[in-house]
Amino acid sequence: MSEQAKALPVQESTGSVTHISWRDYLELTKPRVVALMILTSLIGMLLAAPGVPGWGVLLFGNLGIAFLAGAAAVVNHVVDQKIDTVMARTRKRPVATGRITPFDAILFAVVLAAVGMVVLMWQVNELTAWLTLASLVGYAGIYTLFLKRATPQNITIGGLAGAMPPLLGWTAVTGQVEGHALLLVLIIFAWTPPHFWALAIHRKEEYAKAGIPMLPVTHGNKYTELHIVLYTVMLLVVSLLPFATGMSGGIYLVGALVLGLRFLQYAIRLLKGDDRRVAMDTFKYSIVYLMALFVVLLVDHFVFF
Repeated sequence: MSEQAKALPVQESTGSVTHISWRDYLELTKPRVVALMILTSLIGMLLAAPGVPGWGVLLFGNLGIAFLAGAAAVVNHVVDQKIDTVMARTRKRPVATGRITPFDAILFAVVLAAVGMVVLMWQVNELTAWLTLASLVGYAGIYTLFLKRATPQNITIGGLAGAMPPLLGWTAVTGQVEGHALLLVLIIFAWTPPHFWALAIHRKEEYAKAGIPMLPVTHGNKYTELHIVLYTVMLLVVSLLPFATGMSGGIYLVGALVLGLRFLQYAIRLLKGDDRRVAMDTFKYSIVYLMALFVVLLVDHFVFF
């Protein structure tokens, strides 16, 4: 009897019942992350050709990409279930708390992925469908299952999967992989390490407790802060390539310089002060930076069109 009692969920032993809400399933998909990905995907679509793409590509392309991105996020919840229980920012997630079982979550991920592939194959094109599926495998499989626990360079290598949405949006319109689309991927690829390492400094103790070899855990704050500065400089240079290659004009050049120098200011301030609050401020600004940079690129595109 005592063993049976121990096996019962906490909610049942106290007499209360946990009700699964649609919000729990929505949370599994990491909607804020997916929304940022769809923003960059949409901008990739709008930059791919003169004028505005047809509503079918805009709707079904982003819908299919969102479904597959959500599926990858669900897998991340399942794989990181034990890790999430020991980290303050993740311990209330649906799978970590047991509100949704790993089996149900994986089933949900399969359904999302299947629907996303059908939408992209049927309404968009095969290239976009397969590239999006490859991104899912890269994030949920290679990064989450292996790289995240294997090396402090996890986010550097694994960031490629998260950098794909602009390319996916571009191929949804053109059906081709083109150089300017790869520049957009390169920008996000260079942006990912300073963005995520700033958060990792703020959450260093939690990552250490969870056994995740993030760079601040394995090499210390100063080493990580120096690399944030170096990657931010690289990001600033990379962000100027759309202008250098003729993809954009003066509006984008000014915007990229202003936004990039501000990012560099945050990075240098973090290196000098080694302050967790500054680390979080840097992380928050990095999100604003990426959104603003792509919006400026979009404005520049239509002004000079």
